[in-house]
Amino acid sequence: MKKSYVFLAKGFEEIEALTVVDVMRRAGMPVEMIGPLVRDCVRGAHGVEVMADDHVSNVDLDDAEWLICPGGMPGATNLADSFVLTDMLVEHAGRGGLVAAICASPAVVLAPIGVLNGRKAVCYPGMEVDGYGVQWQPHESVVTDGNIVTGRGPASAAEFTLALVRKSLGEAAAAEVAAGMLLNM
Repeated sequence: MKKSYVFLAKGFEEIEALTVVDVMRRAGMPVEMIGPLVRDCVRGAHGVEVMADDHVSNVDLDDAEWLICPGGMPGATNLADSFVLTDMLVEHAGRGGLVAAICASPAVVLAPIGVLNGRKAVCYPGMEVDGYGVQWQPHESVVTDGNIVTGRGPASAAEFTLALVRKSLGEAAAAEVAAGMLLNM
């Protein structure tokens, strides 16, 4: 099974990043937390420090299933400022690879680089940006459009991640993980 990568930058939203890692691992999906530097300790928006498993230059797109951007501020802005990451996102999405972003990241990271052009997406309320060809869905919690999944914010982190599990492993696997977490999805 290919690896999924959750990208951490200073100011990331902890609940979104760690929920993704936790739920994907419960589903048996290999997932790594990726920082900007070698095994970097990255501080989230609420002061939680997380030790990254690896750094962005070691991500192998040929072995990548999901590239995932949590939100948070200034975390999303810091992700968007990484040309290495944004180039990876464009390349991976362009060849049909799976890309996911939640909270501020759909608007701040994916929209400006064209990944959401012509797509339905959701982001943190009030962060929707015009001019990038995105069909914002402000009343949805999670939106899947082809190979792209976007989520609204912290409260939708579990639903968002279960959408990734569902897309990769199917409805039964997502339902089993949700049931084990006592979620009614």
